Amino acid sequence: MSSNIPDDTDATPCAYTDYREGESTADLPATGDDATGLAADVWDVLYGIEDPEMPISIVDLGLLYGVDVADGIATVDMTLTYSGCPARDMLTEEVKAAVAAVDGVEDVELRLVWSPEWTVEMVTDQGKNDLREFGLSI
Repeated sequence: MSSNIPDDTDATPCAYTDYREGESTADLPATGDDATGLAADVWDVLYGIEDPEMPISIVDLGLLYGVDVADGIATVDMTLTYSGCPARDMLTEEVKAAVAAVDGVEDVELRLVWSPEWTVEMVTDQGKNDLREFGLSI
């Protein structure tokens, strides 16, 4: 029996999609361990935000890809476990509000990023411990 399904070597990218090289996951998960000053204060509030379904920090879930603070503007790069996450609006609004409340932050730019895609490998060791304590196998 033959198959009409092409093998991987026949795959071609969709002509209507702008494909870009994604970032390496070598520097992820971002945890803010080396942050200082105002950026460290931003990381502190981000650690206080938990996933709405589990009592685990969004930082330890590996949802934060980076924080930069310059001239009072905090830029937060964040992802979600998948693009259709039902908690998307709630989480992004909570992050914006928490970061905006940090003394010295005048404005917040939250960028949802999808590359590299989130995987369970992004979860920190603390996050894995928290997930196990919550009753999940990881």
